[in-house]
Amino acid sequence: MDGNHTPEQHKPLPHKPKPEQKTQAGTQKTHKPEQKTPVPGEANIQKFLADLARFREMTRKFYLKELSVPEYKHISGGFGSYAQRGGTASMLRLRLTGGEITKEMLNFIAESIDKYEIDLIHLTTCQSLQFHDLKEDQVAKLVEEAFDHGSITRGGGGDYPRNVMASPLSGVRKGEPFDVLPYAKAAADYLLGFIDTVTLPRKLKVCFSNSPENQVHATFRDLGFIACSDRTFDVYSAGGLGRNPRMGVKVASHIPPEKTLYYIKAMIDTFLAHGNYENRGRARTRFMQEDLGVDGYLQAYQENLQKAFETESLDLAISESQNAQAENTQDQSAQPENTQDQSAQPEADHPFSHPRVIAQKQPGLYAVFYKPAGGNIPVPLLRTLSDAFEYMEGAAIRITPNQSMYIINCTEEEAKLILNLTNDSVKTRFEMSVACIGAAICQVGARDSQALLSACLKKVQKENFADGVLPLIRISGCPSSCSAHQAGALSFRGGVRQTPEGPKPAFAVFAGGCDTLGEESFGEDLGVMLEEEIPSFLVELGRAIASDRSTYEEWVTKNPEKFKEIYKKYI
Repeated sequence: MDGNHTPEQHKPLPHKPKPEQKTQAGTQKTHKPEQKTPVPGEANIQKFLADLARFREMTRKFYLKELSVPEYKHISGGFGSYAQRGGTASMLRLRLTGGEITKEMLNFIAESIDKYEIDLIHLTTCQSLQFHDLKEDQVAKLVEEAFDHGSITRGGGGDYPRNVMASPLSGVRKGEPFDVLPYAKAAADYLLGFIDTVTLPRKLKVCFSNSPENQVHATFRDLGFIACSDRTFDVYSAGGLGRNPRMGVKVASHIPPEKTLYYIKAMIDTFLAHGNYENRGRARTRFMQEDLGVDGYLQAYQENLQKAFETESLDLAISESQNAQAENTQDQSAQPENTQDQSAQPEADHPFSHPRVIAQKQPGLYAVFYKPAGGNIPVPLLRTLSDAFEYMEGAAIRITPNQSMYIINCTEEEAKLILNLTNDSVKTRFEMSVACIGAAICQVGARDSQALLSACLKKVQKENFADGVLPLIRISGCPSSCSAHQAGALSFRGGVRQTPEGPKPAFAVFAGGCDTLGEESFGEDLGVMLEEEIPSFLVELGRAIASDRSTYEEWVTKNPEKFKEIYKKYI
């Protein structure tokens, strides 16, 4: 799947009067949740504007070769921008709390595509969106213009609090305990206040989960909040992927949501006090578990939490209108949230059914799932969606942690329109595989993740395997785990393998990872496989599974020795 779109497929929609929504009771407007772009606090606005001039000047110096790549990275990362490999272009990462793109933000993105002739946009596993191949004079302008449309890129990279994540269907998912997105937005605004007021050892990632699928990895992030059925949060901290991955420590159970910011303040203070400032390789929160011991870390966190309660006034007041409850779904079980971004599972009893459509908890509204191959979304589609949104009241996009998206708050007719506009969405679980942007663009990448994924898709598609024969795979170009490879059922991490002919491009292979709540595990490192042989390995594995008329998960569980026999040929 190359993810390319024809001009006819994504041509701008003609302007037409906004349609009225039909119901059995007659013609009436369908009520939809209002989606507004949040306005940053005044203090953050002034700080951002003062910082922007410095970023613009440092960018100018870098492109004049007056700053080295590492020197510029140290500055630009804090603005959500990095120079691409070769130092002749830049990327810019938007901060999008919970991966939400409002109508206003989508319009800005579409206008920027035309204004700056952007031809590569990448969805990240932290629910962000990246512009690529930007020129010197474009990147600073986009930083400022994104701010004017509600997205402060400050802290999009570097040693700062990063984009706050939330379950992508929060607020619209049937059976959810409660909508966690308002708390994620409050956390994001609060964390912006720490930028340049404290010096963190490294980056800090915070997330909120409303479902057992745990797509945001709340149990193994720097700080994770998990919604409980009694409208409270369980809290985990000091976890993370990458080198020496760690599950988080459960630091609190059933906390009132309005107390969320106290737990964030305790996390900040614990990281400042015990984070490793001397060794950058050990400067993430997960290493505090090793340095202090789990019990020592828990004690340090609880001490800072108590101090926060004694000295701070951080209670949140989030109204019911901001946090609409599933009043009509109290006796409904939680609907699957596209666990591994496979086809959305529709309910049998709602009037509109499609494999990529999920019925929302708001009666008569739907969420449409879309996944571009490799997370590289065709830019014409964003322009076309922006045109469509002009006539769709309350519509918004939610980027998922698996480089896909939901278009939420669609009526039945709007959902059918979006399905048509996104009919090039990949379809099988394997085609929904995740890959970081890769070494062709990334300064620190070891291998080209996107090229490997493309080669695997091309080879496997010739086999016409049934859906589920091969799993969603995750490909990271380096140990940073930007694809979350350690949490995948079958994953690959870029590296090198020595051969009689000399070193060759290769990937370490991981199997057995899981992010489901209560079943979390990190994948086992099976060994190193030559990049050129990985597509053949996947084909051989798929043929073995297909011959048993099984799925990857079932077959590997029942046939561990056969699985080992196959992968051993390649490592």
